Order: sequence, then structure tokens, then C-alpha cells
Amino acid sequence: MTAEKTGLHSPVVDTARSPHARLRPVAVSRVALDGEFWGPRCERVATDSLPAQWAQLARTGRLDNFRRVTGVVKLPHQGLVFDDSDLYKWIEAASWCLSRRPDARLERLVGEGIALVEAAQQADGYVSTLYAVERAAERWTDLRDNHELYCAGHLIQAAVAHRRATGSDRLLRVARRFADLVCETFGPAGSGRRPGVDGHQEVELALIELYRETGESRYLEQARHFVEARGHGLLAGGRWGREYFQDHVPFRELDRMTGHAVRALYYNAGVTDLYLETGDASLLETLSRLWTRMVARQSYVSGGLGARHDGESFGKDYELPNAQAYTETCAAVGCIMWCHRMLAATGEARFADVLEWTLFNGLLPGWSLGGTEYFYVNPLEDDGGHRRQPWYTCSCCPPNVARTIASLPGYVYSTRGEDAIFVHLYAQGTARLELPGGRIAGITQRTRYPWSGDVELEIDAEGELVLHLRIPGWCEAGAASLHVNEAAEPLTLAPGSYVGLRRTWHPGDRVRLHLSMPVRFQESHPAVLENTGRVAITRGPLLHCVEGVDHAGVDLREVEVAPRQGLAEDWRPELLGGVMVLRGKARERLPGERWTGRLYRPYQGGQAPSGRDVALTAVPYFAWQNRTPGPMQVWLRASDGT
Repeated sequence: MTAEKTGLHSPVVDTARSPHARLRPVAVSRVALDGEFWGPRCERVATDSLPAQWAQLARTGRLDNFRRVTGVVKLPHQGLVFDDSDLYKWIEAASWCLSRRPDARLERLVGEGIALVEAAQQADGYVSTLYAVERAAERWTDLRDNHELYCAGHLIQAAVAHRRATGSDRLLRVARRFADLVCETFGPAGSGRRPGVDGHQEVELALIELYRETGESRYLEQARHFVEARGHGLLAGGRWGREYFQDHVPFRELDRMTGHAVRALYYNAGVTDLYLETGDASLLETLSRLWTRMVARQSYVSGGLGARHDGESFGKDYELPNAQAYTETCAAVGCIMWCHRMLAATGEARFADVLEWTLFNGLLPGWSLGGTEYFYVNPLEDDGGHRRQPWYTCSCCPPNVARTIASLPGYVYSTRGEDAIFVHLYAQGTARLELPGGRIAGITQRTRYPWSGDVELEIDAEGELVLHLRIPGWCEAGAASLHVNEAAEPLTLAPGSYVGLRRTWHPGDRVRLHLSMPVRFQESHPAVLENTGRVAITRGPLLHCVEGVDHAGVDLREVEVAPRQGLAEDWRPELLGGVMVLRGKARERLPGERWTGRLYRPYQGGQAPSGRDVALTAVPYFAWQNRTPGPMQVWLRASDGT
């Protein structure tokens, strides 16, 4: 049964009754994306990604792990300690797909998945295929490394999504029994309960979403306890130490993003949820401080996060290596989750800007154009050896991508009060937005975004409303214009902000927004030494790169561009599913005979290397490594040539 049949709303994060939210969510099922960019991708999740992922869940023993709990199969536990979570994320993704339209195959598979979880649940509510059989006596003995509460969090999120998408309490009953056990088991000193927090944050934000779904306050209090308990040494030991788990200082004392990137981002998403419910200003102050420093000093030009392979962690300020960039796809998911919540908390466009940039350039590269292969890490330079895989031993990223894309319609709009609508993302499609008091406003977007900055919005509403349109931060000052029913609006359109149109609307009114998309050359902060003298190419919300397949016999590391000469735009409908290619002239620097057989030599400044002209072709970074494998480069040498 889908949300359309039940009349349910299905928001990804339900801040509708959160007392400290500035923006209200819109149900996934209320927005349909049907344009040339997002339309096929949303379809591909249901038709290609999720069926292929289900087959991998079966092939790798993740489903049999549940069957062994009830004795249906006689096998040892297979895979990693947190593999249960892959099934839960898969169910969440499938549920968001079902919220939009019926799909008999997905409904059947979701039912099979839920049945496996139901059967594996213990009498007291506990669910873990790792500990349920021969290791039952070890339950809760290794919270640092074995992810019991992390898996519980993903089960809870899947259950909430399934409830919102279908109206069924079936999986929610399982999740509530497990959540009740967690609340009975863990608590502060003097409560008679166990101390402890999970080594991988996730349960915090899940418990708060369960509180929002059920109104049961103890889930909120349990999430608050887990946040307050972290930072006091409960996770001592391990290869990387307490900082890896964000357990080295209490949350409010953090001054920078540190440790395992995905853990840190999930942690901050959960803390933002806690602020939204409690209004604790010290939490929002810390969150804003961490976010601002992360964006200014620790974020790749792609929006990717996590510089180090060692510990999958954030590095120091300006530590942003290109070829060795970790930038896990799951970290992009975590950033989107956190930005979405900060946007709800503040209504500030800067969070939507980073959400959009990370979506296009941090998450999408982790998903092949065919929808069935994935990157775990996303470097900004490659020698040709990096390949997407259909699955991984640690395969957290594939279902994480699926649940994010499946829920994407819920990120496009928000509402505020009784008369305000916010447009965060530009994507062709239709929406029916419910405002307090029962008012319904329809919006139809027509656009080729991100290829074009022209957006038309047709309004189906009667009466006074304020329509807030985001002017992206990538849009240069003075490069945006706005018309309503062909009349120009004399408004200040400041990049990185929302422009509000308050008027009495009538069905059929049209708003035309134009965002100029010139090719731009970006440079790094001087402290990012690896990028000294180099530039990255962007157009609109998209980062571009060069690939070896377009530059036969050229060493991409030595390609030199002249930003003053610019690049031409070339729409290629037959290439990579249809992309805007950027073309121009460049030179390949050649080291010359004086470097033959040498790695070092005495400095001989003032000697320009020889070179040869090359035709440059830059494609969107999200689409790289979808053709013949080969080298790739984001940052190119720059010259001041004209």
C-alpha cells in the first residue's frame, strides 16, 4: 500500500511539530521529479539499483544471516559485524520508492525483508544476527567496535520510513520493541542501567525520528543521553583512539571536525535533531562553529569530506590530498543529512547551497550512470586504476546512495507558517504542498537544471503566499534575474540567499528565474599546497574534470589551461546520458631531456618547460569513469596566457 492510497505524508525528517524548526518538511510522496536529469535517476533506483542490491544481499550471506537465527539455514555468521544495516538501508530506500508509486516487485521484496527481521527478533526485542546464536552471551560487550546500536538505528530509520510510506506498523512494531530494550538497558550513572555509547553514531538521530513518529518522549530522552554521554572516555582504546569516535571531549567543547568522517557527520545530524526538539542554544552554537570551519578548511572542491584513508577520517585544516582523497560516498550522504537538518533549524540558504553541491559532486560520483556500480572513495585525481564495483565487502555506500536518491523529492521544498514556501533545489517536476489549515499549493517546475539556469515555476494556488527562491551561492552577483508573469521583479538577488515573492497568487501564475552559468575557474586557499598554481573548472552547480579517454597520449598531470581564454560549452546528448561538455585549448607541459633519468636536479629557475597544444575536453565530475577506464584530473595547471 502506498502513501497515495493511504493519504499519508512521508517526510524524510519530520520537523513539522519540532518546536525549534524554522522550516517544515514536505512529504516525499508529494513531489514527483520527471525531468531529463533527476527523472531517470529516481526511476533507476527502483528499477535497477534496488533489485541488483537485493541480489547482492542474498549472494553475500546478509539475508542468510537472518535465516540462521531461526535455524532455517545452518551456516556461520557471514561478513562484517554491521552487515545487518545494509538490509535496513535497503528497506528504507525501497520504502521511499513505494511512497511515490506502487511496485509489486519491490513490495514483495520489502515484505520478505521485514519477515526476516521479524523472525530474527528475540523475545526481549533484541535484533542482531551477530550475537543472536552462539555469541548470545556477548551481547552489549563491545559497543566500541561491533555496531549493535548503529544497526539498531538503521532498523529504526527503515521502520519509520516504511510506516510513513505505506501506513503499515509491521516493521515499526519490531523497531519499537528494540528501541524500548535500548531505553531499558542504557542510562546515566545512578540510573541502574548500563553506561555506554555506540562506536558509530546513528542511533541518536534514529531515536529522535522515532520520537517524532510515535510521540514517545523516552526515545528523545534516550537520544539526549547518548549525546551527553559521548566525550567522556566510554570508547577508550582501539587503533585510532578516542578522537576517531568523537569521544575525546564532550560535544560542546568540539572546535573542529575530527575523527572518522561518517561517524562525525551522523553525530552532528543527530545533535541537530536534538536541538530542533529541545532548543538548546549551546548545541546550535557548536554545530554552526563546526560546520563553518569544515566548509572553510576541510572540504574538497567536490564537497567531499574525509581526507585520510587511515581511519577514514578528517585531516588537519587544509589537508586535502587529491589522489589520496578518501571522501567516502557515505560521508557525502552524512553531509546531506546534516545540511538538511541545519536548513530546517535556521532557514539559511548556505546549508542548501552545500547540500546541493554535495549532492551533485560528492554523492553522484559514487553511483554509476547505469545505477548498479558504486565508488566507496572518490578521489580528485586518478592514474586509471580506480573502478566502481557492484558491491563491496564493506558495502555501506550502495544502499546509502539508494536511500538518498529515493528520498530526494523530500529535499526540494519546505514550508513555513501558513503562507510561505521555500524552493531549495531546482528540478523539473510537480509538487502538491499542504500548508497549515488545509491549504494546498501546487508547483510545477520546468527546467533543464543543472545544464541550464532557466527555471519556470507555474503556481497552482489562490490567495496570498510568499514564495522563497534560492539564489545559489555559485551564482555571481548580478547574474540572476526574476520575472513574474513577464514582469521583471526589481529585487536584490544576492547569491547564497532566498528571495521572497509575497503576492496574491492565482492558478496559472508563472515565475521565471534565470541563473547565469558561466564557466568558472576556482583556486584553492594557499595553504592547500598540492593545488598551488592549479585551477578547478565549474559551471553552475557542477564540478568538471578531464579524463584520459578524451585525451589520448596526454599526461593529464601536465595539462595547463589559461583561464583568461575561457572554455566553450558543448551540449552532447549522446555522451554519458547527455552532458554539457566544456571545450577549449590547453597545453601539455613536457619536462624535456634535462630531466631524463633524474628525479631531482639543482634549481634552474626561469626556464619554461617545452610543451604542445592539446584540445581540452572537460566532463562533469559525477560522470567520470563511466566509459573506458583511464586517468582523471580535477585540478589543472594554470597559466596567465591569453
